[in-house]
Amino acid sequence: MKHRLERRYGLGHLHFITCSCYRRLPLFAAQRTRDIFLRILSEVRDRYDFGLLGYVVMPEHVHLLITEPNVGDPSVIMKVLKQRVSRAVRQRKKSAATGQLRLWEDHALKRYAHFWQRRFYDFNVWSVRKKNEKMNYMHFNPVKRGLVERPTDWEWSSCRFYAKGERGPCPPNPKWEYRKREARTFMNQNVRHPRALA
Repeated sequence: MKHRLERRYGLGHLHFITCSCYRRLPLFAAQRTRDIFLRILSEVRDRYDFGLLGYVVMPEHVHLLITEPNVGDPSVIMKVLKQRVSRAVRQRKKSAATGQLRLWEDHALKRYAHFWQRRFYDFNVWSVRKKNEKMNYMHFNPVKRGLVERPTDWEWSSCRFYAKGERGPCPPNPKWEYRKREARTFMNQNVRHPRALA
C-alpha cells in the first residue's frame, strides 16, 4: 500500500509550497512562461482569496508562501493553478505559427505529456522565524543558482516588492485578512530581510 500524503490545514499556519516541472525540466526557462505563471497566480489568488506573502519562479520549479484561503484550501488552489498554467502555456504553443523557430523549452513542452510533476510539497510554517527563513530562502534562490548577482535582480520573485516597493505582475498582499474563522496566524508580523536586500 502506498504511503498517503497528509496535508495539515485549518491550523492557521502559512504554507511554504514547492511545485516542480515534469522531471525537473526547465519549462520556466523562457520569460514568457514565467510571466504567464505570475499572471495566472494573481488571478487564482483573487478568485480563492488567499494571502500571498512571497514567491519565486525558477526555471524548473516554483516556491510560494501562502495563507490558507477564504475559499477552498491550499490543495484546491494548487490544483487550479497547475491546471490553468499548463493549459495556458500549451495553448500558446498551439497558436504559434508553424514556420516559426521554436526554443528548446517549446520542444520539451511538445515532447512531454505533462507540464508539472505530480503533487506538490507543502511545509507548514508555524513561527515568525520559519516565515523569515522561508522568505529569505526564496529570495536568495536565484542568487544561489547563479542566475543573478543580487536577489533584487530576479524579476520573478517577491523580493523587489519588499526591497524596492515594486508591485510587478503579481504583488504580494501582506495585509490580507483571514475571514473564514478565527485562526492564529503569523502573516501580519514583520518580515526581516538581510541587509543585502536593502
